[in-house]
Amino acid sequence: MDQSELESRISNDPSPVKAARELLEGRYNADAEAFRQGADVRALVHSRADTVDTVLRLIWNRYPFSGSPDIALIAVGGYGRGELHPQSDIDLLILTRNGIEDSWHEDLGAFVTLLWDLRLDIGHSVRSIEESKTAAREDITILTNLLETRTIAGPDELRSDLSEQVYSDDVSTDRDYFIAKREEQQQRHRKYGDTEYNLEPNVKGSPGALRDIQTIGWITKRHFGLQNIADLTRFSILTEEEHQILFQGETFLWQLRYGLQLLADRNENRLLFDHQRALAQMLGYKDEGKRLGVELMMQSYYRTVLALAELADVILQYYDEAILGSASEDAIQPINKRFQIRNYYIEAVNNQVFAYAPYAIMEIFVLMAQHPEIKGIRATTIRSLRAHRHLIDDAFRSDLAVTTLFMELLRTPMRWIRRCLP
Repeated sequence: MDQSELESRISNDPSPVKAARELLEGRYNADAEAFRQGADVRALVHSRADTVDTVLRLIWNRYPFSGSPDIALIAVGGYGRGELHPQSDIDLLILTRNGIEDSWHEDLGAFVTLLWDLRLDIGHSVRSIEESKTAAREDITILTNLLETRTIAGPDELRSDLSEQVYSDDVSTDRDYFIAKREEQQQRHRKYGDTEYNLEPNVKGSPGALRDIQTIGWITKRHFGLQNIADLTRFSILTEEEHQILFQGETFLWQLRYGLQLLADRNENRLLFDHQRALAQMLGYKDEGKRLGVELMMQSYYRTVLALAELADVILQYYDEAILGSASEDAIQPINKRFQIRNYYIEAVNNQVFAYAPYAIMEIFVLMAQHPEIKGIRATTIRSLRAHRHLIDDAFRSDLAVTTLFMELLRTPMRWIRRCLP
């Protein structure tokens, strides 16, 4: 049966469950096969959201309340971004202008029950605009979900009014939101040992993984009202190269997550040993000599999340220092003619240090090893390091100053070696 006929049955049959399941399963299976054949994962993630949109809209329109200008079905969170992986949660807000009318109660209950009958992983809430505003003020997670919304059915005016309220300082200031999300990120990183190198990493929550990209997006939306991180290039916050790191890194992590959830058949984000080999085969990684395909996949993962973690640190430093400002005067501690510590972050005294003293590329990591109080590298210096990495050539590697610094790095206590890896 073709899709148009299934849509007609969902709209008109006394019980639309069978037709809706058939439509969902048909599209899901087609997308899964397309993924195995190498289709663009971004298109598939958005295609799944579109499929669910269609079914939800058709079912919503079966009920009398669908014609009211005072109620709407809103997608929030990741689904609000138009993204769905094979086992992702589908977060919904049934939004009313002033509350639920008495005549809606029974039909709304039937609507939600019908979604459960479809075995959709639905998370839903029913709130008025004012109730949503109050909930967002009290819970940073609810506020974050309401930063990313789409109208599935009903008047878009309600969602627009809600967004205007949610983005106001009356709910949360830029500074308060930034501080809360940064603390949330730090707690999450501690949960995973503050390292990208877990043997069974979480592609959503580990340092440098998808949640770090989403955190940047949330802060960006709250501060600028931008819906696309790529637009940060217009504000000189992201370089074009950095945008490509974000885009390509997210695409790679989406491939891992999409394939992982197909294999696990549940909302699984951990790259467990039980799935790593099968996932590598699904993604086309092949053995190369003594190196197994699964090893090549995991190597790609570690390189990707390390670059993303570094970039996330750069962007969050920018928000902290250049946009949100500093609440106190900078504390600067000189180290030598080339480097100093500013608020526990090491920085070059100017952006040309690596040009006239290439050995400083190695020196900065030695200094980090020797100064345990250093939390990381300042954003401007990370960018300068990246801009001068072409200086790492055979002449650099054979330079006496570089080799001496390298040996000094190896002699530092092992607990600091991890912090010095580029």
